[in-house]
Amino acid sequence: MRAANFHPDAQEPAHPGPVGGRLNLLLSYAGWRPEPWVDRLPRLLEPMGIRSLTAGCGREASQVISQNPIHIAVVDLGMPLEQTRPETANAGCRLLEVLRRLDSPPPTVVVKRPQSSRDEQRELTAALRAGAFAVIDRPHESGDLELLLEVLRRVLARHYAGSWPGGRSA
Repeated sequence: MRAANFHPDAQEPAHPGPVGGRLNLLLSYAGWRPEPWVDRLPRLLEPMGIRSLTAGCGREASQVISQNPIHIAVVDLGMPLEQTRPETANAGCRLLEVLRRLDSPPPTVVVKRPQSSRDEQRELTAALRAGAFAVIDRPHESGDLELLLEVLRRVLARHYAGSWPGGRSA
């Protein structure tokens, strides 16, 4: 499997299992601008034993995936490939493909970026084709963050039957 990186010569990642029985959440976002929800979400999930692994660009996400087992992924479609080049905001769709090709693909929650209706429909179709569990708008208010938390709760209930990966109960 070579899909765990955006580079064709990437090595296969070693995924030994959950670190310390924790659930690993890949939290990718359009890192070229401040996103308050990205700062708040890990603080809310940490007491529950969820380890948030953040990535602000495609390269960071690739590195996180190659070094950690990912149990749930939040993928921002507006994420740039390079942190220094926000105009390359196509890494989100690539990341969905990378995650889908893993030996154990994690359930994914897709965060839409604001754009034209036609482009949004195209990205939504691609996200669903890649097996996204849910597609949500980018969180801006506390109600949006609560929606994301509810979606993550549903992911846990459906994909892990209320238990952490590796057998530790939630």
